[in-house]
Amino acid sequence: MIAKLLAGGCLMAACVAIHVSGLAAALRWFRRDPDSFWGWTRLFTAIAGWSILLHLLEICAWAVYYRMARAIPDLTLAAYFSAVTYTTTGYGDVVLPEEWRLVGGIEALTGILMCGWSTGVSFAVLSRMLRQTGHELP
Repeated sequence: MIAKLLAGGCLMAACVAIHVSGLAAALRWFRRDPDSFWGWTRLFTAIAGWSILLHLLEICAWAVYYRMARAIPDLTLAAYFSAVTYTTTGYGDVVLPEEWRLVGGIEALTGILMCGWSTGVSFAVLSRMLRQTGHELP
């Protein structure tokens, strides 16, 4: 059990590393502030798309681990389970074996944290847009 929880902690750390490096790269690439509605729309679309790509990479990392550790019999099912768990949808149609269930909880908590982080970055960009265009948050 301890080994599985340590593996879950390592996967959480890997997700943090993927997210911080991916978001830092995105903010460098999109550093220049747009000067029009469509420019801001392109920026927000790019940030949303990039964030989803990062989340998908993180989901895949969990899925590969579940498959390699033989917690789930095939990669497609592992990816489905991981996506449902990471996003906290939790359909319950696929479950981990009993000795793995706490690891699934770590994945769900990691997904909540990473989604919150993406939301925070989007809010920071929105705040920058409002400052640049002379508006303020209510």
